[in-house]
Amino acid sequence: MSVSRTLASVAALAAYLSSSGAFAQDTLSVMSFGGAYQEAQRRAVFEPYAAQSGVKVVEQEYGGEIAKIKAMIESGNTTLDVVDVDAPTLLQGCDEGIFEEIDWSKIGPKDEWIEGTTSPCGVGTIVYATILAYDGAKIADGPKTIADLFDTAKFPGKRGLWKNPATNLEFALLADGVSPTEVYETLATPEGVDRAFAKLDTIKDSIVWWEAGAQAPQLLASGEVAMTTAWNGRIYNANKEGKDFRIVWDNQILDSNYWTIPKGAKHVDASLEFIKFAVEPKALAGTTKYIPYGPVRKTAAEFVAPEDAANLPTSPQNMTVSLTLDNGFWADHGDEIRKRFTTWLAQ
Repeated sequence: MSVSRTLASVAALAAYLSSSGAFAQDTLSVMSFGGAYQEAQRRAVFEPYAAQSGVKVVEQEYGGEIAKIKAMIESGNTTLDVVDVDAPTLLQGCDEGIFEEIDWSKIGPKDEWIEGTTSPCGVGTIVYATILAYDGAKIADGPKTIADLFDTAKFPGKRGLWKNPATNLEFALLADGVSPTEVYETLATPEGVDRAFAKLDTIKDSIVWWEAGAQAPQLLASGEVAMTTAWNGRIYNANKEGKDFRIVWDNQILDSNYWTIPKGAKHVDASLEFIKFAVEPKALAGTTKYIPYGPVRKTAAEFVAPEDAANLPTSPQNMTVSLTLDNGFWADHGDEIRKRFTTWLAQ
């Protein structure tokens, strides 16, 4: 065989092996938020994906800092393939061009995702909620709506609130009778902001502020507050440890996390393959076995076990009255409102 024919044969073989997956990506670096959440992802997504694809998922953890992602990209050496981010990070990252655009044709039909959980540079993965919670061991006939948070005559005692204007101003307007569909339209006006702060004024002397998610259930457990806003997963975990905390799903505020691909990632096709697997309906439903975060894809509901569905923000029985947090609103108006919030706290 001539040298030229030999080289041609080698090239053809290399092309075949590459197309058949023999040279496929053998590791994928994925970064998420650690803790119980990443443990759930490991069991429901990372390990099954590795078993099916033969690709080893190399895990990293972070606290959600966009600076960590930006520093890696600016160094010119993007070592991560996929990153789980919250909605504000997604918005900022999309605006600043630090995430790759998503080829949705390789993921799935967008109309299967819950409204607000798709993006040109991010794929929604879970929905969690800020809810009202109380201790069933201390209050037999507890609050039923967010309006009860502001009713200290009917339900005496302190209230736990997240030390952040986001969610609190929304809850205040909802409790004051504003429809969920009109909350952000109202909050975009000076009169609407005044109305929200006026409602918060009615319980200001009764508020105990929490800043870390773990503090909300601790306030309930100690009896320091009669009720508190909290992230639903924190209440679920406390109940797993023997508490009898009850969730008021009415007027819950929903928020989401997203899978993203950092700009300059070296294995974009492999990253998309991973994301596609991670958001398959059965994979999304599988995550609910380990942590009570709802699937963003409507087609996942049929695969969720009834005992798990009872704990999910997105289950039909819990979605009676809900509001999706408008992170775009907070990106546009947050600085101004936070200044007022800081001043209000000091008064």
